[in-house]
Amino acid sequence: MQTKIFILFTFLCTLSFNLAEAQTSGIKKSAGWPIIENQMKPWTRWWWMGNAVNHKDLELALQQYSRSGFGGVEITPIYGAVGFENKYINFLSPEWISAIHFTVTKANSMRMGVDMNTGTGWPFGGPQVKPENAATKLITRKFILNAGERLNEPILVKEDGQELAKLEVLTAYGGSREVLNLLTLVQANKALNWSPTSGSWEIYAAFAGKTNQKVKRAAPGGEGFTLDHLDKNSVNVYLKRFTDAFGKRHQGVRAFFNDSYEVYGATWTPTFLAHFQKTRGYKLENYIRELLDSGNNDNTRDTVARLKSDYRETMDELLLENFTQNWTNWAHSLKSLTKNQSHGSPGNLLDLYGAVDIPETEIFGSSYFPIVGLRRDSGDIRNVDPDPIMSKFASSAAHTGGKALTSSETFTWLTEHFKTSFSQCKPEVEQLFLSGVNHIFYHGTTYSPSDIPWPGWLFYASVEMNPNNSLWPHAKGLNDYIARCQSILQSGKPDNELLIYWPIYDIWNNSNGMDMALKVHDVDKWLHPTSFYKLSKQLSKIGYSFDFASDRLLWKTRVNNKLLNTSENGTAYKTLIVPECEMINPETLDKIIGLAYNGATVIFQQLPKDVPGLSDLEARRRRLNSSLSKLTFKSSAAGFKQYVTGKGIIFLGKDIEGILNFNKIKREPLVDSGLEFIRRQIASGKYYYLVNHSSKLIDTTLSLNEKGHITILDPQTGIIGTAAKKENKVRIQINSGQTLFLRVEKRPKPIATSWVYLDKAEKAIPLNKQWILHFTKGGPELPPDQTLNTLRSWTDSGDPKSIAFAGTGVYSSVFNIESKSAQEYVLDLGTVNESARVWINGQEVGIIWSIPFQVRIGKFLIPGENTIKIEVVNLMANRIRDMDIKKIKWKNYHEINFVNINYKDFDASTWTVMPSGLTGPVSITPYY
Repeated sequence: MQTKIFILFTFLCTLSFNLAEAQTSGIKKSAGWPIIENQMKPWTRWWWMGNAVNHKDLELALQQYSRSGFGGVEITPIYGAVGFENKYINFLSPEWISAIHFTVTKANSMRMGVDMNTGTGWPFGGPQVKPENAATKLITRKFILNAGERLNEPILVKEDGQELAKLEVLTAYGGSREVLNLLTLVQANKALNWSPTSGSWEIYAAFAGKTNQKVKRAAPGGEGFTLDHLDKNSVNVYLKRFTDAFGKRHQGVRAFFNDSYEVYGATWTPTFLAHFQKTRGYKLENYIRELLDSGNNDNTRDTVARLKSDYRETMDELLLENFTQNWTNWAHSLKSLTKNQSHGSPGNLLDLYGAVDIPETEIFGSSYFPIVGLRRDSGDIRNVDPDPIMSKFASSAAHTGGKALTSSETFTWLTEHFKTSFSQCKPEVEQLFLSGVNHIFYHGTTYSPSDIPWPGWLFYASVEMNPNNSLWPHAKGLNDYIARCQSILQSGKPDNELLIYWPIYDIWNNSNGMDMALKVHDVDKWLHPTSFYKLSKQLSKIGYSFDFASDRLLWKTRVNNKLLNTSENGTAYKTLIVPECEMINPETLDKIIGLAYNGATVIFQQLPKDVPGLSDLEARRRRLNSSLSKLTFKSSAAGFKQYVTGKGIIFLGKDIEGILNFNKIKREPLVDSGLEFIRRQIASGKYYYLVNHSSKLIDTTLSLNEKGHITILDPQTGIIGTAAKKENKVRIQINSGQTLFLRVEKRPKPIATSWVYLDKAEKAIPLNKQWILHFTKGGPELPPDQTLNTLRSWTDSGDPKSIAFAGTGVYSSVFNIESKSAQEYVLDLGTVNESARVWINGQEVGIIWSIPFQVRIGKFLIPGENTIKIEVVNLMANRIRDMDIKKIKWKNYHEINFVNINYKDFDASTWTVMPSGLTGPVSITPYY
């Protein structure tokens, strides 16, 4: 029986793997929306606290997630709740493997997928990581010896917990630029058998020590040292525990996940010196003093920066080859994929993202959007602004590599706990879609047994997307919107015309520090000041679409019919842009020139000036200068220079937009209206995703680069209709905070209905008759019914039960429509705290879950008296506030326990009561 079950697991997940490999090209389409598959729905990170899971509650949770529109779960075991230790399950134990098998079986039966973290908490590590395989750092000591003196102490590390530290370098520097390697003169007792004969010498000892970092937020059975990601043998030791626990067989897991690289102080690995000498061509041992130099000396700053660039490039290679590619190959051997957050790594992010099957970015904190009515309370936000350009590193790796999916960890610390509305989620997820992300993962959902009192088990940093959230009854509204968007954003191919080179060596050529972790939280240091970033922002603002390219990617790029092809299934780009940069490898420059020779159009904002690193420096400079000297540019009347080579051309000039116009590479002028966009290319034409994050209604005609029949698709309601066109321009009405898709086709599918534009508005009909408010679900207690002549927050009743309540209230009323003669009627709910579901005359209109809380209702109305029922759910905040005022214990977890948005002890007792329910005014506007 067990063998049969395992064969079923293997079949299901081999099918999942093959579907992903097929790049979703086989998605069936109707005349409207693509058929929604589980991969198109939002998924969620599923925290298993203490691994204290049981089959009954696993199945119940998956059923709830499935009904609410989730497409899958990503299991990450984490620390547990206090008092439930006897229910903990050790990670990767037979009981834990059984829980995974059960989860995969039940999830697949509900057409859901399962991913899992290749570890617990973060970063990778655990009990299998013995000290010799743990994250390693370079530890140094400095000694001074004068002529005739001997070192009077053994050469040992003076730091606790470094018993395994191994002396790897002992280099002496004399006053006349002499450099001596003294390592072979160290005796077994660690004494140095050497004395200088003249002068004063600085002696640097470098040891391979241990960071002693342990897994953060580890689950039971996952505790231990952090892995040495730079060492292949250590990575293999780490993965062997999984291989053994899995019996070397596929587990039904679609993809293995790795969180952002948060390996602190890991500056070394035992193979570093050998790899450095092999790839850089000289011995790092001779430059240990420069490696430790802060670069403050003008005379040595250039040498120090170059050395550290070589050091960082070596870190990049070790991480890419020994961890990322190695881990991905391991996952493929189990017929699973990899999903990796490469940001934070000390390497080239584009290559690290590109080495996995699903590159994943993350957004941390919240953005400012001028959307009318959108709440953004200063006390409830992290001082972090997510940057769409940062997200494009992951999507660029997917697009250039021909990968179908770019995922994102979404909504981490979007607001303070229990205060996040769906309206606040919507523009954040749309900003991700605009940056090329098309596979959303919520952060997150905590598994909580059904017998745990409200609010259940919770993770300390999540937007609580779980059934205990009072917003949960309306989660399907947000989930369906994301699924509709992703059904299109996962179809076809990305349609970006520009490829922009990322000059990583300008970043690495920095004399400060050692390793350089490129973190999401540090973009002000390594990204924002660069010409690359400023150019990307400028091109995006004026309506161009682009992806980023690394040196490695350019080496693989080919030219076909003047288009740049970065991979077999990747996007074809019209031009390559090299932004202003100081340094470039001569091999990369020659490759770029070769691309132009073979027919590509290349634009240099400014020619590079130098080569990076120290290796064979003068010879490489000569090669670079030789290549540059052959670029005999001629000035043009347009103010830029050009050089024709072979079948292609190279341009040089600051006016990138002017050069693009000269080459008839058109921007999308639709951005002049205030809209943002992203395009997808499909067999019949193109999709445009249009987003209005401005503060105004945009009612205009747009000129699109793609011509053809245009269909409008509203992802929030599912409404579809043929667009009105005049003189090759399409009419668009899109409110502040709303989005639309345009499908542009040469040979359109038949759409029976035309899009109804809201033009001539008659006087709004106020729904100001008496409302009955009845509470149906929530707690701590259901408040009594309220009769309302004027809509107001239900907390304003003065009733303590209403003030403390989190849950669902239903408003009922009647209204009159004298004659149903208008072309369309729009229901405006006014202010809703926080989401509404509407019925008119007993027919469900839908979930109206986001600003501006308006919906078309003409088809539901009848002449005369009509009934309306509006179900409203509020936030959890007031109930949590009440619990903290009453000192009801609900926060009781190991490790970090539960903290607020500023990582202080959480206490809601001082919060102001948040408005709840329908405050309106509610009206219906006829449009003729």
